[in-house]
Amino acid sequence: CRMEWQPDEQGLQQVLQLLKDSQSPDTATQRTLQKLEQLNQFPDFNNYLIFVLTSLKSEDEPTRSLSGLILKNNVKAHYQNFPPNVADFIKRECLNNIGDPSPLIRATIGILITTIASKGELQTWPELLPQLCNLLNSEDYNTCEGSFGALQKICEDSSELLDSDALNRPLNIMIPKFLQFFKHCSPKIRSHAIACVNQFIIGRAQALMDNIDTFIESLFALAGDEDSEVRKNVCRALVMLLEVRIDRLIPHMHSIIQYMLQRTQDPDENVALEACEFWLTLAEQPICKEALSGHLVQLIPILVNGMKYSEIDIILLKGDVEEDETIPDSEQDIKPRFHKSRTVTLQHEGGEGEEGEDIDEDEDDDDDTLSDWNLRKCSAAALDVLANVFREELLPHLLPLLKGLLFHPDWVIKESGILVLGAIAEGCMQGMVPYLPELIPHLIQCLCDKKALVRSIACWTLSRYAHWVVSQPPDAHLKPLMTELLKRILDGNKRVQEAACSAFATLEEEACTELVPYLSFILDTLVFAFGKYQHKNLLILYDAIGTLADSVGHHLNQPEYIQKLMPPLIAKWNELKDEDKDLFPLLECLSSVATALQSGFLPYCEPVYQRCVTLVQKTLAQAMMYSQQPDQYEAPDKDFMIVALDLLSGLAEGLGGHVDTLVARSNIMTLLFQCMQDTMPEVRQSSFALLGDLTKACFPHVKPCIAEFMPILGTNLNPEFISVCNNATWAIGEICMQMAITIGRLGYVCPQEVAPMLPQFIRPWCTSLRNIRDNEEKDSAFRGICIMIGVNPGGVVQDFIFFCDAVASWVNPKDDLRDMFYKILHGFKEQVGEENWQQFSEQFPPLLKERLAACYGV
Repeated sequence: CRMEWQPDEQGLQQVLQLLKDSQSPDTATQRTLQKLEQLNQFPDFNNYLIFVLTSLKSEDEPTRSLSGLILKNNVKAHYQNFPPNVADFIKRECLNNIGDPSPLIRATIGILITTIASKGELQTWPELLPQLCNLLNSEDYNTCEGSFGALQKICEDSSELLDSDALNRPLNIMIPKFLQFFKHCSPKIRSHAIACVNQFIIGRAQALMDNIDTFIESLFALAGDEDSEVRKNVCRALVMLLEVRIDRLIPHMHSIIQYMLQRTQDPDENVALEACEFWLTLAEQPICKEALSGHLVQLIPILVNGMKYSEIDIILLKGDVEEDETIPDSEQDIKPRFHKSRTVTLQHEGGEGEEGEDIDEDEDDDDDTLSDWNLRKCSAAALDVLANVFREELLPHLLPLLKGLLFHPDWVIKESGILVLGAIAEGCMQGMVPYLPELIPHLIQCLCDKKALVRSIACWTLSRYAHWVVSQPPDAHLKPLMTELLKRILDGNKRVQEAACSAFATLEEEACTELVPYLSFILDTLVFAFGKYQHKNLLILYDAIGTLADSVGHHLNQPEYIQKLMPPLIAKWNELKDEDKDLFPLLECLSSVATALQSGFLPYCEPVYQRCVTLVQKTLAQAMMYSQQPDQYEAPDKDFMIVALDLLSGLAEGLGGHVDTLVARSNIMTLLFQCMQDTMPEVRQSSFALLGDLTKACFPHVKPCIAEFMPILGTNLNPEFISVCNNATWAIGEICMQMAITIGRLGYVCPQEVAPMLPQFIRPWCTSLRNIRDNEEKDSAFRGICIMIGVNPGGVVQDFIFFCDAVASWVNPKDDLRDMFYKILHGFKEQVGEENWQQFSEQFPPLLKERLAACYGV
């Protein structure tokens, strides 16, 4: 029999002292933790830690638990370096003490076990699962509970591995075993058992699918359980089953819905929240309408009732604090922003470009401080999706409730009514239209409510109806709404400022040029807010300014407006350091402003351009150093480079040919060559957008690089990265278009030399140039082609239909160019004769036939 390891008394006292020190608030805790870390150089240090956790029962529980948690961190960091006898000792001690009388110690041992297990040890610790499953049968409650706690953590951490051949399919034994414990007399153990099985629903583990009916029956048997944790796990299971095995639930759907209606009103909010998820999930199923139609009369009032702020919410939201605009934001309140890389949208077809992915981040609510999911948000989201499923059929159940809510004297109830109105806006818009002329003025009035939380929700709900507001005569609702929203942008409450700014951005997107008459007034407000806002709302203000620029476009290019807007933006720009993440929203904003102002941005373009190039250069350099010495350098935040590339695109798009001198004086083409080969898809996406914009703005600088760039563009035509592929395709198209224009112009200057090559390029030339709008470049290129056809008419005979199609793409060619087209078309028709022309023109699509007949009489 081998000797069990025993601690040295002095060593033990030293470890205990350090554990004690690290808990007391007054000593330098960091130093103590460093000392504990240094003890890792002693091979049996971890034996001391497990000893304190499992055997030193005289010690207080927090110290024992801390010892276990430090051991867990050591396992995470250096388990592979533990000597085998130490690892074995720790494993044995864990299994021998899983039934410790203290719930805290049992839980700590469970965490330690699953950490060892997830270190690849499930394979090399074959006795672990059988022993834990065996211990479930113990008469001792603590042993059973401790083992279940550990199993639940292992199921959470290693569900996929447990359902694989790697371990010889232990679930075949474990799942039937867990199901037996659904009837256990202890609620804690019933709860563990359901939680363990729940880990395998979404992955559709075979062992669970084989026992699915037993599982569902066992869940139904627990429906009325008096323990809230058990009820929560039952609800969670049914929600997941709805996603993966709806076929097994359909026969019982009526009673499941009845059960969930009850649970959504559970006195325990955690249970109610799990149950409320059921409606969200059901709304995505094809059977939703049929299954829920008869239950709306019960469900709608329950959801509406769940949309009120709870008392605890109001305390957390400081609902009684009306003015807080002078209090600086705490940095952890500011959520990290993610820059959405530029996606090129085709505007050539005459339609305005629509943003591809429209992601509504905070769809349903505006209480960001409670960004954790809660019953209010879940109820609102459920009402929103159900409104999209049932449309107008929802309103008979809602309208009678809404009247009582919207005019209620208690602000909490009134506020929930406004949220309801916003939640149904998308799905029930058509049915709501008759009520809007009355409701919108009421909501605009709510913007002046004395409660900040009412003012902020009114901003959000009004933004959900912005589309309708804009469709009415401007004096009816747009003007009063805009006036009040602008006042709210300058509200004394930060939450209201934020809601108003976001709502105004939505209104801008809907109203577009309708806002032009009020630009002076709008800019005064937004610029005033600059001096007033704390950190977090400033970031939202940039967005409102950028959206304004996108919405009114070149109308912003007036000296008066530029004078208002640019000084504060440039002041911020100069204030921020290159490492400051606040540059992201500012750069995005400036990109929109530059595109809108066009030549009006010229006075500001040089420093902005230089800084963007510097940001790209710095990021590339840091990435290079990191890839060579990852232990010496930090990985760069590539968002800086992405945002800078996007602003350069905005400059190229806005300034057009004026960007030429800036490009000439910088190494942007070299940097672009590196960015186009970056490992990160978003970097490539933005660099292809910039390449396309530079191609349009200053092709002579792109031309020398084409031989190097084209192969890279080609390798990125991979639809797996759809936005990268889209932008690469677009850039190739822009380059081809410029090449085609160049060929046409060459032909204009020296037709004798180029015309013999017509058959080689005429077809792709025509297909490239048919897609651009009438402009000077197109004009000069077509003149060249017409002259070359004059020199070598035989060169187009094979592809004449493509030439006809390209001619028809002109809306208003200049008179002399129209004459050139006329002569070529009629010349060809006379050359082949009436009969052949008839046969030839039979191949034309009807639209082409009509256009040629109408414009050129052929």
